[in-house]
Amino acid sequence: MTFIDIRNLRKSFGPATVVHDFALAVERGEFVSFLGPSGCGKTTILRMIAGFETASAGSITIDGQEVTDLPPAKRNVGMVFQAYALFPNMTVAQNIAFGLRVARRGPDEIAARVEEMLRLIKLPDIAGRYPYQLSGGQQQRVALARAIAVKPQVLLLDEPLSALDAKIRVSLREEIRSLQKDLGITTIFVTHDQEEALSMSDRVVVMNEGRAEQIGTPFEVYNYPRTRFVASFVGTLNILTATVIDAENGRLAIDGREVLAAHTVEGRASGDTVTVALRPEAVTFGEAADGRDELAGTVEAVSFLGAVVRIRVRLESQTVSLDAFNQPAVRLPAAGEPVTLCFARDDLLVVAGG
Repeated sequence: MTFIDIRNLRKSFGPATVVHDFALAVERGEFVSFLGPSGCGKTTILRMIAGFETASAGSITIDGQEVTDLPPAKRNVGMVFQAYALFPNMTVAQNIAFGLRVARRGPDEIAARVEEMLRLIKLPDIAGRYPYQLSGGQQQRVALARAIAVKPQVLLLDEPLSALDAKIRVSLREEIRSLQKDLGITTIFVTHDQEEALSMSDRVVVMNEGRAEQIGTPFEVYNYPRTRFVASFVGTLNILTATVIDAENGRLAIDGREVLAAHTVEGRASGDTVTVALRPEAVTFGEAADGRDELAGTVEAVSFLGAVVRIRVRLESQTVSLDAFNQPAVRLPAAGEPVTLCFARDDLLVVAGG
């Protein structure tokens, strides 16, 4: 059942429209991420859900109640900001209790809830500290505890991990996801980090220039991008130009070499140019067996990336990158060496926008 229903949402600042007819239905307890580059409108949508920005058009409904024109205090929404936004003159306990005091809860209830939240974020002994005495990761845990202390219907997270270093970011995102599952809070998470979105979410909304380019599970968005933008933004991808030979049967040519896509090429005729996408991890060396395509080229560069070695191969006018596991006992081709690449037909995707 739909818990958050957003319809035809639009936001303009003067003559500039930054969100265009955005629509999304979020289920109760679902974790949805808005993923996109800076300036794509994802935080603006989050702020409209919270009530910090007024929608220019459209509607927002939470659990059957329309909240489009309600002030933030009238919406049961918790929000965690990128910059923590803790009160520096308040202790950790006072920060967590702030929303409860505004809601005029009793002292005993507040004390019990603060203690519960500190246990929940695994920081039971820091109630008397001030924000400046905490690490960045601890401050963000406290900000999260403050947001959920009031038992919100919806939890909104605006790039809460971007200011943290890599190891803490990975650890904290796992904690946030685990906590969200345990509490069952419907959550919307804004990020420009594709790894965060793919690893944490039930569904991902890929945003571009104020519009949702694609909405789907992490598996769908990564493996079956619908547009060139999604294909290039989510993960590392080979974007190639191909010529249609036989649209109905999916026959294409890449740099003069015929390949066969798994599906028909809709809306195209022989001789048309299309954009195709191919993940580096889907490409291997060797001649193609049945059900696979092959391309021939010359190794242009070999890059060591730790667990993975990325090899760039020049075809005629285009390049293809492939990822191989770093196995010391396995010889990899050197720059200048001719190679044959192969891949499954299902991995060759014809994408829109090219």
